[in-house]
Amino acid sequence: MSSSISTPAALSSDSRALAGDSRALAREARALSGTCWRLVEAQHRISTLKLVDTVEEQAALEDLVQDTKPAVPPECRHLHYLLATPFRYGAAYPTGSRFRRAGLSEGVFYAAEEPHTAVAELVFWRLLFFAESPATPWPNNAAEYTAFSAAYATRKAIDLTRPRFAKDKVRWTHVTDYAPCQALADQARAAGIEIIRYLSVRDPLGGRNLALLTGRAFAKSRPTSQRTWHIRLSDAGAQAVCEQPRQRMTFDRKTFAADPRIKGLRWERLS
Repeated sequence: MSSSISTPAALSSDSRALAGDSRALAREARALSGTCWRLVEAQHRISTLKLVDTVEEQAALEDLVQDTKPAVPPECRHLHYLLATPFRYGAAYPTGSRFRRAGLSEGVFYAAEEPHTAVAELVFWRLLFFAESPATPWPNNAAEYTAFSAAYATRKAIDLTRPRFAKDKVRWTHVTDYAPCQALADQARAAGIEIIRYLSVRDPLGGRNLALLTGRAFAKSRPTSQRTWHIRLSDAGAQAVCEQPRQRMTFDRKTFAADPRIKGLRWERLS
């Protein structure tokens, strides 16, 4: 389901002014609701099973593992762990992302409005890992991922694809420089904004992404559906397959070449 957003009269200030003034940004907020998608490695379900003899022992082990992780903020404690995990605090965020600064910073739940956009985002980041690890061979087999959907609803969202913000599209869609988006996220939090809607830089079909800045933006406490994807990486690019519902996607060597890190990826390597 695609998101729906209200469209009140446009403000007179341009997007730079909005991004620099939390009060103006708050006035730009509008309602946003729908379903978003995110992919995680399917290994999250079975990684501890090989360490125990029974499912009861696995449950106890999982509880112990949870106790060692950073604390979940109070507003996220009712959420399923797949929804709450990005908001865990207490550990330094290793590198900055589009709307989150490196270091001890508040969490962001990144998702896409459509499954194909979520797949494109994940494939990009997997290829980036290999671009930064030129000696790592391609996996022999396709990896399994779980795509899950989550319902969201807020009265305080901003949409960077709307005309007032789209004037500075180049600032919000730079492939490597996240500083303008991080500054915007700081102002958005100060303005009480809960969701930022923006254009996916990675999806060749031009899909939209969502950055949920707080767990309060979830309309339901658990994922609403799940699908299984298999993604294979090779010197030809990536192939992604979902059997139910049936869907196939191919990403060749040129798909993400606008990013200089992927453009310089050494494709020929052992598998």
